Amino acid sequence: MIIKHLIRKEFLQIRRNAFLPRLILVFPVVIMCVMPWVMNQEVRNVRVCVVDSDRSVLSQRMVHDIEQSDYFIFTGQMPTYRAALKEIERSRTDIVLSIPPHYSRDLALGLRPQVLIAANAVNGTKGSIGSSYLSQIVGSAASAMPTAAVSTLFLYNKHLGYKVFMIPALLAIVMMLMCGFLPALNIVGEKECGTIEQINVTPVAKWQFILAKLVPYWIIGLFVVTVCLVLAWAVYGIVCQGPVLLVYLLAMLLALFFSSLGLLVSNYSDTMQQAILVMWFFVVCLLLLSGIFTPTRSMPDWSYMTTYVNPMHYFIDAIRTVFVRGGDLQSIGHQVLALAGFDVVMCSWAIVSYRKNS
Repeated sequence: MIIKHLIRKEFLQIRRNAFLPRLILVFPVVIMCVMPWVMNQEVRNVRVCVVDSDRSVLSQRMVHDIEQSDYFIFTGQMPTYRAALKEIERSRTDIVLSIPPHYSRDLALGLRPQVLIAANAVNGTKGSIGSSYLSQIVGSAASAMPTAAVSTLFLYNKHLGYKVFMIPALLAIVMMLMCGFLPALNIVGEKECGTIEQINVTPVAKWQFILAKLVPYWIIGLFVVTVCLVLAWAVYGIVCQGPVLLVYLLAMLLALFFSSLGLLVSNYSDTMQQAILVMWFFVVCLLLLSGIFTPTRSMPDWSYMTTYVNPMHYFIDAIRTVFVRGGDLQSIGHQVLALAGFDVVMCSWAIVSYRKNS
């Protein structure tokens, strides 16, 4: 009965706050409706100019393929390679395609003439991926000899839609921020207001107090997950390929970890500024080292080792397995066990670290 009244108190505090109810409603909507469009690592609108020293049908075919591509912006042809480099220096183009003289004739004679692709690699991703796209166009146009047909089958995401890859990650980000920062600011806010002293003089046990603090944010986490899933279906037509109950299970495990982390940070903080800075430190580290944006195998060995103690990494791996690939509980068993282990440790630490006599 005591826990029931404590949970009711937490919900009353959230409802009477002029800002939190609006944040809980608006934040997941903004994240799901805006971020999938802007957090897109596909390289498009790469500006290309061509130096055509061959002036053949084949070279003109390359130029037309570049003009028709959705990934390139054709900025025109330059008379010399030096003039084209000046365009890169003036930031008017990103890649120069230089076709040598007699390119078509040498190719017909069975020789291997070289086409130069010079890319502005200040932005390494744009330069490398743009050059790769352009190399495919050159290779396709230069394939004069008939070759065996090659078909490519894309599994799980046949249209290579980046939104399919990013929506589970955005779900993790929303859960992390909503269920991490709000509990962290809860106890600190009560410390600053002095209301925490009224709880400390009551016979409420520490575990009861911590549990009452966590339950509302678990419910908020479930609400946020539901909103995100509905928006993914309604706005983008993307639905979970696996059991939806597993998505809620993973979300609950992640919400339990971050809400416990938030309470743990608040137990050691005296002001909201301290709690916000400490939580931001942990959130950024866990986020960037989890594999949300880049593959973890691309990390150096020493940083890859941190993924073994990063709950976000296990959640991202599991949620994409269920949401995108349609995996079942058996396929994410070790991730679920790892998240449960992190939850036990963080909840126990949050209970032990709370000082009723503070």
